Amino acid sequence: MTDAIIKLREQTGAGVMECKRALDEAKGNINGAVKIIFERGLARAEKKQGRSTGSGLIHAYVHNDRVGVLLDVRCETDFVVRSDLFRELVHNIALHIAGTDPSSVEELLAQPYVKDPSMTVEELLKQLISKVGENMRIERFTRYEI
Repeated sequence: MTDAIIKLREQTGAGVMECKRALDEAKGNINGAVKIIFERGLARAEKKQGRSTGSGLIHAYVHNDRVGVLLDVRCETDFVVRSDLFRELVHNIALHIAGTDPSSVEELLAQPYVKDPSMTVEELLKQLISKVGENMRIERFTRYEI
């Protein structure tokens, strides 16, 4: 494996062959290959949106004993619910909600993600959908503040 493929895999989490194809298409440009992988991932995520999300996770987050968030995020299988990637995503979305106070799921999805304003929360969610190959959705949340 070339160093470029290894570096691309570390950045994107994509498979070896997908990284190789993206690098070939981008003529060896790693930034171009990242963009190609991201676009392909979004297309795959769009295809999965109609699939049922019967499993999920309710996550509680409290910030400085003054702001609390309860977040319900759904996916297709318990296998994904138990994964570190899914749990990290749910936690990061709860942190985002605590900091930004969106009024609805739709508003939340449209907001620039606080840890990376170059993407929205919806794009963050779609990135993980493309990585794990399962549909996910933010079902609901509640935010409390003193």
